[in-house]
Amino acid sequence: MSQGFLLAAEQPSQRQEQQELHDIVRQEHHGYTRQQGGGPTLSVYGHKRKITLIPLVFLIYFEVAGGPYGAEKAVLAAGPLFTLLGFLVFPFAWGVPESLITAELAAAFPGNGGFVLWADHAFGPLAGFLLGMWKYLSIVINIAAYTALIADYLGGSGVAPAVAQPGGARTGAVIGMTLLLSFVNYAGVSIVGWGAVALGMVSLAPFVLMTAMAVPKVRPSRWASQVKGDKDWRLFFNTLFWNLNYWDCASTMAGEVERPEQTFPRALALAVVLIAGSYLLPLMAATGAIDAPPDAWVNGYLADAAGIIGGPWLKYWTGAGAVISSIGMFEAQMSSGAFQLLGMADLGLLPAVFSRRAARTGTPWVAIAVSTIVTIVVSFLCFDDVVATANFLYSLGTLLEFASFLWLRAKHPAMKRPYRVPLPLPALVAMCAVPSAFLAYVCVVAGWKVFALAGGLTMLGVGWHGVMRVCKANKVLRFNNTVSADPQQDPGDDYHLVPGVRNYRLA
Repeated sequence: MSQGFLLAAEQPSQRQEQQELHDIVRQEHHGYTRQQGGGPTLSVYGHKRKITLIPLVFLIYFEVAGGPYGAEKAVLAAGPLFTLLGFLVFPFAWGVPESLITAELAAAFPGNGGFVLWADHAFGPLAGFLLGMWKYLSIVINIAAYTALIADYLGGSGVAPAVAQPGGARTGAVIGMTLLLSFVNYAGVSIVGWGAVALGMVSLAPFVLMTAMAVPKVRPSRWASQVKGDKDWRLFFNTLFWNLNYWDCASTMAGEVERPEQTFPRALALAVVLIAGSYLLPLMAATGAIDAPPDAWVNGYLADAAGIIGGPWLKYWTGAGAVISSIGMFEAQMSSGAFQLLGMADLGLLPAVFSRRAARTGTPWVAIAVSTIVTIVVSFLCFDDVVATANFLYSLGTLLEFASFLWLRAKHPAMKRPYRVPLPLPALVAMCAVPSAFLAYVCVVAGWKVFALAGGLTMLGVGWHGVMRVCKANKVLRFNNTVSADPQQDPGDDYHLVPGVRNYRLA
């Protein structure tokens, strides 16, 4: 664990023993301490934490959304009115609960690995490993989709027609873009974070202009336009889910965030508003200002709508924004996946080689290299069932994440939480019920192929975890050491977390 935690009971003798152990560990491994004054917090290697509030907001923005690109199919499936209602309600019914959970647990466990740490502390190493595997696979499948989308745009727009169709040119373009964009991650999280700010501003600008130019042309009656035939609710909900998930992914970089106990809650609150507005306002403007029927709303139609409202220059800018947005999402999710592997290595769930950092930038270069290779391999798979499987695995992981949150609240209610969701346990169960029901729906409608593939991957994960345990026990590979402090051995309501250092965690 990047910044592991030792449980300290309130009894003086136990607290003194734990503090003495903590001091020894901190001196030996150069861990971080929370700064009480105005100075920067330090990460596990003594370097300054580099992600501040604004970059974190835009990293979350690109983890989750990246703009309204891809929302067109919701209009195609259910019409403008239900689409507007969906993008008004869903960010709050789905995004707010997951954001609150992420804010509380990222502040309580401010180490790299995020949700892996939460499940590991709640249910043990196997749960942490499976949650990490499920989420990591869904992340790299998403990353692989972004370079394919960039190639589609470059080919369809006439910039590079050869990459539009399968063949050597497209293969070379996808591999080249993956390598180039992955290399940016080696430059460091500060560059990735501020790069996300710049990319976000540029990709959002055409929608701000389109919305402003559409206001005089909006006719609310157009929002009531109906689809021909039956509404495709499966496509509608899958589109909402695809566009508005991954709120928790930035938690895997919590060890790099300046003052995470303050920054995460603020960043998530701002990100919810930014993301909801970035979908709702452009869709209200586009569907209300033009007379296009719902069946015209295929992928990419937002650029056509921008052209109708503002002219060809706005159409081309909006289309180019899709490429910019895909780059931003690639960079944000590549960082998230790499720091997740680093966090799993710090917990001892993966070999220690995954926790190696570049000397100058502190980036997890081995984890980035492995993620790049996996992304390239996934790029050449058939995406229909693979993407559906990614959604299924993400849903399983998020359900386990919710269970970890509720278990930690019930089992350790007095655990130190710098930010705490201001609700009692029954209300928290109710808060998690709505998104959990939707996740269960995604799993149920997945189909037998997805069930089989997800089941096979899960069994492979269980087997891989067993192999890692055997390798660790027989010292076949080098793993980070851990010191266990079993919370069940201490009085239940007297726990608080003491920031420690990498290689030390709860059992």
